[in-house]
Amino acid sequence: MELVKMTVSAFVDETASDSPAPGGGSVSALAGSLASALGQMVIRLTTGKKAFASLDEKTQEEFKAQLPKLEKAQKRLVEIIDEDTQAFNAFMEALKLPKDTDEQKAKRNKAMSDATVVAMQVPLETAKTCLEVLRFLPIVALHGNKNAASDAGVAALNARSGLEGAILNVKINLGGIDDAPLCEKTRTECNKMLEEGEKLKTEILKTIYSKIE
Repeated sequence: MELVKMTVSAFVDETASDSPAPGGGSVSALAGSLASALGQMVIRLTTGKKAFASLDEKTQEEFKAQLPKLEKAQKRLVEIIDEDTQAFNAFMEALKLPKDTDEQKAKRNKAMSDATVVAMQVPLETAKTCLEVLRFLPIVALHGNKNAASDAGVAALNARSGLEGAILNVKINLGGIDDAPLCEKTRTECNKMLEEGEKLKTEILKTIYSKIE
């Protein structure tokens, strides 16, 4: 079952079911992909307009340069929607391995450990990509079509939500990883991303509210 090929209503219904996947990881990737899509929409609704033509050439080029970056981020985040659920399912399969003998227990423990690392790495990539989206959005919010200002704001909110949602999934999986240095490094990285993401979101929303109030 490919989540990305579902209708919106089917995806929502599957998320609402008693199946643990798709869960917060896939939903975070979806939020990030929608943030990227909204950013692209604002760019396309801006270029070619009189207000945009009045900007200096350097600003115009910098503004337009965000489009391929957002397209790339969207593509990757859409892929992660399914990858996150696949990583969770791999862990659940590891749990089902036999554990009657010492050899079976060792094999099962290794499979669970390996699956947990992957289950941590996937949302970590989601978080990093959502942060990239947030980094691309300030100029889009600043110079984007005023009539699409709210869309740029929603993009920032979704990217920030995807970022923190992904980090929650990273941190819950760290509890199952025995590599203490890796866990400490990852926690530090996540906390730095959260801090930067919050600053960017606040900056973007300040710009948006200055346009609509």
